[in-house]
Amino acid sequence: MALTQSDLLLKVRQFIPPLLEAFHKGQQGRVAVVGGCEDYTGAPYFSAHASALLGCDMSHVICDPHASLVIKSYSPNLMVHPYMRSTSASSPSSSTSASLSDSEKGKEVDLALHRIMPLLPRLHVLVVGPGLGRDPIMKATVARLIFAARNSGLAIVVDADALLVVQEDPELVKGYSAVVLTPNHAEFARLCKSLGISMEEEENEGKGKGELCEKVARTLGGVTVLRKGREDWISNGLATVQCSVRGGRKRSGGQGDTLTGCVGTLLAWRRAYLEGLWEHDKMLNPEELTLLSAFGASAITRLCSRRAFEKKGRSMQASDLSEEMNGAFGDLFEGEAGAVEAKL
Repeated sequence: MALTQSDLLLKVRQFIPPLLEAFHKGQQGRVAVVGGCEDYTGAPYFSAHASALLGCDMSHVICDPHASLVIKSYSPNLMVHPYMRSTSASSPSSSTSASLSDSEKGKEVDLALHRIMPLLPRLHVLVVGPGLGRDPIMKATVARLIFAARNSGLAIVVDADALLVVQEDPELVKGYSAVVLTPNHAEFARLCKSLGISMEEEENEGKGKGELCEKVARTLGGVTVLRKGREDWISNGLATVQCSVRGGRKRSGGQGDTLTGCVGTLLAWRRAYLEGLWEHDKMLNPEELTLLSAFGASAITRLCSRRAFEKKGRSMQASDLSEEMNGAFGDLFEGEAGAVEAKL
């Protein structure tokens, strides 16, 4: 795609649903974030909250019981399901996985899935990873959820520790074009290593970040990879674009979770577009829509970050991005088309 940032933003506009009186609750997106353990409750909240603020109708969090009450206290707007299981919850006397046998771990995974699986038909998108942690039961549950979501045709966003699950078994996502991976620098390096791709190509052979991002996406059979960094690079192995909307200069935790939530909502709108929820020109294909969903989410998050940083400076936190969501979305996707370039 040899398109400018403005061209790409205008393409994203094409699949943003209008707000019509004929619509009913849930048609503009039902997104679930899978993550949230005893130690990490903010990440799933930021992801689900961003998804809701951007415009999905129903935002869920599926988390460990240790995290559920905390996340519920953050916002009454989210539906929180304490259905995940973890080693510490299953064996309170020990925080190590050694206290459980493989068969016991398998039973814990089955118990979690017994409660989670009935939710899948009610969803449009599954976001996995925010606040997941590295508990073996949580990771095993996520692996089976990714497999089930793929078989159900759900779009999937994979971030944070869920990327470790993909590194260990790339076949979970390989060849599925409705998946978006969102690695940061360290996660991208680990992903390359797991796929046998050397990052020395980038350093020693003069290859750009976009080229290596494209190689990873192509090796994974056409998934979309959103490589976060100073500029975000997005590729599905065939097309590669850069999001260079200026972000803030404060790297506070939680901004990546805001991004995953935004990707989730845009993927829900991708589905609404493909299903013909409203009349449109039908010019965008599924693979292009996945790429554009990642690009649009990147642009929104980066603009929110910049505006929050301009107001708060070093004090900026991930929660400050929430206050900028509506204004950033409006300026990028609802204002005068010719005025977009000036806002980048």
